[in-house]
Amino acid sequence: MLFHTSRPTSRFWRPRGCAWLAAAAFLLLAGGCAGRPEAPILEQTGSREAAQTAGRLAALLPADVLLVGEQHDAQAHHDIEQQIVSSLAARGLLAALALEMADVGVSTAQLKPSATDEQTRRALKWDDKAWPWTAYGPAVMTAVRAGVPVLGANLPHARMPGSMNDGKLDVQLPGPALKAQQQAIRIGHCNLLPESQITPMTRIQIARDITMADTIHQLAFPGKTVLLLTGNGHADRSLGVPQHLRADLKAKSIHLRAGQGQGNDRADAFDSVWPTPALPETDHCAGLQKQLPAVAR
Repeated sequence: MLFHTSRPTSRFWRPRGCAWLAAAAFLLLAGGCAGRPEAPILEQTGSREAAQTAGRLAALLPADVLLVGEQHDAQAHHDIEQQIVSSLAARGLLAALALEMADVGVSTAQLKPSATDEQTRRALKWDDKAWPWTAYGPAVMTAVRAGVPVLGANLPHARMPGSMNDGKLDVQLPGPALKAQQQAIRIGHCNLLPESQITPMTRIQIARDITMADTIHQLAFPGKTVLLLTGNGHADRSLGVPQHLRADLKAKSIHLRAGQGQGNDRADAFDSVWPTPALPETDHCAGLQKQLPAVAR
């Protein structure tokens, strides 16, 4: 704000002597402006795809928690995730964005909406080799621009050995669900894991689900939605994160399915299935077999 005054006529007026007062006033005004929180920057697109996503999303709301299960290598899924973030933020409904792709303990809460990609990646301690920023950056930055905190929700690697040996995790799922989770571990590793590794690996999966659920509990806010981006297995209502959420939270789970998926989708696994084009055939088991040569023999 600028203050305009007429020039005083008193013979005691000293322009040079008062210069420091003008400078001090300027600094105070500048400091006051710098201390104001930045306005959110809402990024929206008028594309047909974005409008379709907004319509599908509206059919699932209201929800305290929205879990979006993706196929990690499907670019179409990342595009939809960015559209979901944008739609929720534009409506003032997005409480926070939680990510499987970053560990608990990291957050963008201290960043301004004008923060750069690099500042955001540092705040989240982003592992670009495991999770390409080109895929996840658009959704993350849309939340940051909107002034919505982005938080890591995954179990840190340092805690995994303890989880593998934690027998209490074996009773965190009902018996049939535990068996189904163990079978999912077998199939997900192309039946290459020795049977002795199935229980420890299942415990890690359950510990990750519990960690993500605990993160969501800390972020829940009445009238708004916590959005979790994760793999399809973690978003599964009968096996994953939803099994560990508080009963008072209304949670909805979306399955982003590339092509026909695995062909074994259960009706109770998700609240909504959003199909996307099929991906080129890839032999993931061949790659895993190279990583586990001793097991494959």
